[in-house]
Amino acid sequence: MSNSFKRIFYKTAPPLAGLFFIYLSFYYTSQAERNEIYRSLKEAKVEYIFLSILLGIISFLSRAYRWNYMLNSMGYYPKLINNVLAVFVTYLANLGIPRSGEILRASVMQSYESIPFNKGFGTVIAERLVDLIILFSLIFLCLFLETDAFLPFVKQKINLYTKKYHLLLLVLIFSLLVFIIAKVFKDRMIKKISSLLNEISVGFITILKMKNKIYYVAHTILIWTTYILVFYIMKFSLNGTEILEFKALLVSFVFGAISITTTNGGVGVYPLSISVALGFYGIPLETSLAFGWLTWSVQTIVILFFGVLSFFLLPIVNNKG
Repeated sequence: MSNSFKRIFYKTAPPLAGLFFIYLSFYYTSQAERNEIYRSLKEAKVEYIFLSILLGIISFLSRAYRWNYMLNSMGYYPKLINNVLAVFVTYLANLGIPRSGEILRASVMQSYESIPFNKGFGTVIAERLVDLIILFSLIFLCLFLETDAFLPFVKQKINLYTKKYHLLLLVLIFSLLVFIIAKVFKDRMIKKISSLLNEISVGFITILKMKNKIYYVAHTILIWTTYILVFYIMKFSLNGTEILEFKALLVSFVFGAISITTTNGGVGVYPLSISVALGFYGIPLETSLAFGWLTWSVQTIVILFFGVLSFFLLPIVNNKG
């Protein structure tokens, strides 16, 4: 596979996948259900949407402030405004190409704060891994809380797919193993893995050695609390979701978080993930899709607005002339 083809593939595959899942949302809904979705979105309560936006902005600011604890412990003291703008740029870039924002974030700090790329990138990767640990903790919490609901469903699906596609699954697993082994034993890949592990270790060592670990932990708790609160408050914006219990919302939140983590900002996938989760609790398809689309759209509009604004503000804020 040539480098040019790889670049084209990485740039076009995520948005095309998003469009495919958007198509599925329309394919699996009738015209009456789509009309109900549009009606629900039109009647959404604006006051709850604005409150969720405000909380979302607080989480971005807290993430930017938290980053400074890591950078300060390495001897770098960037302006907080640059941290904030870099964080918004990160989320904007990730809407296009997954994980590209992390690279861009470190590049921004190298350009405007003279923080070496490897050190900045190491802190960003370590930060992401901390967030992944929290996400996995929430996944296990949901599995514990809803074992009776999930276990029969998972067993049913596993039995169904292994019976129908037993040979295909074996071929795919074997092919995947061969591909991984071939990649790992390439010198170039080994060097990349070694470099990445080194950057991650530097980031984690920075967390362990920082003086204000308690504040870093406090901001981490604040970030994830606001994430969940944004989701919780959004339930009051639509008729039909305000009755949801916290446990159901937590499961739905985790489904949505996984879709965002594994794709380019959850484009197309997020609403479907939310609808699947809410389907466990008897919420109609049109209501769950409306909730998913509204929640994702609000988050995305905030990222687009502040992300684009950040691109323009970065050179202005750092204009030394």
